[in-house]
Amino acid sequence: MRGKAASGKTILFVCIACFLAGTLFSGQMWTRPSNHENTLQSSTPDCDHKRKLIEGRSVDVMEEVVKTHQAIKYLDKAVSTLEMELTASRRSQSGGKQIRKHNVQKAFVVIGINTAFSSKRRRDSIRETWLPRGNELKELEKEKGIVVRFVIGHSSTPGGVLDKAIDAEEAEHKDFLRLDHVEGYHELSTKTRLYFSTITSLWDADFYVKVDDDVHLNLGMLVSTLAKYRSRPRVYIGCMKSGPVLYQKGVKYHEAEHWKFGEEGNKYFRHATGQIYAISKDLATYISINWPILHKYANEDVSLGSWLLGLEVEHVDE
Repeated sequence: MRGKAASGKTILFVCIACFLAGTLFSGQMWTRPSNHENTLQSSTPDCDHKRKLIEGRSVDVMEEVVKTHQAIKYLDKAVSTLEMELTASRRSQSGGKQIRKHNVQKAFVVIGINTAFSSKRRRDSIRETWLPRGNELKELEKEKGIVVRFVIGHSSTPGGVLDKAIDAEEAEHKDFLRLDHVEGYHELSTKTRLYFSTITSLWDADFYVKVDDDVHLNLGMLVSTLAKYRSRPRVYIGCMKSGPVLYQKGVKYHEAEHWKFGEEGNKYFRHATGQIYAISKDLATYISINWPILHKYANEDVSLGSWLLGLEVEHVDE
């Protein structure tokens, strides 16, 4: 300020020099990449590579999952069967006299035809249509593993006329399974429990079927249907229904314990109709082991459905 005043040209030159210097410095700062950017740029190809590897293997992984799921299903059936057989074995060793009396025979399916003393005409109709007789019945068991028996208990007067008539019919046809049970319409649930307990002690089958004596059965269709579920554990097959709970007294199917099913007018849980149903070996074994404590309802088919309701069971509506 004490010297000479600067000329206009000098001031202009200094301003231009400062502008150029500032532009050069700031340009270097913007174009120089940071270490963080270098890291991101170098890591991007690795991420893309890993993503491609994962996408390429996804199909193979799904195939392995499906195979593993199928293997688990087979193992589940095997474990379930072994558990039931072990429990049944322990029971027989601890006093199951009925099981020790007989040699258990292998079979594919055991079909029990529920019948009564008054149903001889129905039995004759079955023998004349779909049920083989004599040696043909034995060949069916030996070659196909299909066992068929009329299932009946005893009368309230043992050794009476009714029992003698069944004894004579059995001597002629040899197609009965006699239960230690007193026959009666209101005792069907008890008869069903005893039926499964008895047949599992006589035959080691993949399936056990109960059918009424007013049903004409297509054996070939039944066998082919059951074969589809042979590898699955705990299968319950039948025409699944859910009928009303009849709370009115005096009606034919009155449910004395209707209060257990909620409000009046409610329906039963899904269960197979009693005309015909099939259960797999492990379920039949479960019933045979626990039958003394299995609860009975007014209807036999409802009772069976209730025994299986709390288990891991596959319900097949067929």
